Amino acid sequence: MTDRITVLVTAEPIDVTSHEQAVADRAAGAVVSFAGVVRDHDGGRGVVELEYEGHPSAGDVLAEIAAEIAAEPAVHALAVSHRVGRLEIGDVALAAAISTSHRADAFVLCARLVDEVKARLPVWKRQVFTDGEEEWVNCP
Repeated sequence: MTDRITVLVTAEPIDVTSHEQAVADRAAGAVVSFAGVVRDHDGGRGVVELEYEGHPSAGDVLAEIAAEIAAEPAVHALAVSHRVGRLEIGDVALAAAISTSHRADAFVLCARLVDEVKARLPVWKRQVFTDGEEEWVNCP
């Protein structure tokens, strides 16, 4: 369990390296990180850009998710960020890192963090396809 939590919802670029540095801990034998990167396709269609729009509560929800994972006894530190705004192919949309004493815990907890963010964060994605069509994903 830790109170070393870094959380950010931002329009600025994010990178995994800064998240790994934020969770560095002398007692940690493992740091596992994740970068959710904008890809150039979805469902067999070419994608040229994405735009994420976040609900005003997105930062609070991300902090709540982070606190839940950080409450696990194995966690030394946790950092997670999600982008909003227009992103290009190759940009990092979601960055996460967790440090623990042992690798198995770090892998499991980082995966859980990413899964919870994907399931609960009130952020919606607009995809623009190569044919000019667009769609909103995860939008109520």
